[in-house]
Amino acid sequence: MIELIKKATGIVDNRFFEGIALLFTRIALAGIFWRSARTKVEEGSVLTVSENALFQFNDAPFNNVPILNGDLGAYVTTYAEHLLPILLVLGLFTRFAATGILIMTMVIQIFVFPESAVWWQTHILWVAMALILIARGGGLFALDRLGDRTFAKAD
Repeated sequence: MIELIKKATGIVDNRFFEGIALLFTRIALAGIFWRSARTKVEEGSVLTVSENALFQFNDAPFNNVPILNGDLGAYVTTYAEHLLPILLVLGLFTRFAATGILIMTMVIQIFVFPESAVWWQTHILWVAMALILIARGGGLFALDRLGDRTFAKAD
């Protein structure tokens, strides 16, 4: 039985399987924030922030967010929610993109919905995915791998 467990573990304990898992994690987290970003732009436009998004960021509970409330918050959030998912899907600057998403998630949880049960329903999953990507990077199927070769120390 122990040998069977070791064989099963050996199948998934490698860079290829980890790369697949990290790719799916990147795509899943990117998809969440991309869909949110698209709700903040005018229909049919690429990056024109909608009046609805501007209104939302000028209204409670978004007024509780320090610095990034009002129009500035709407623009920064909309652009970040477009850029960071693209970086995640490509696996380019993965740790940077995941950190940005982690920060956005914590701002939402702490300042926008502090008393909400949304932490246990949703935000904890976003935080977990972001932390995995921050800790492990983009994996085998990420453009970050090109940088690994470029910046590798010569032996």
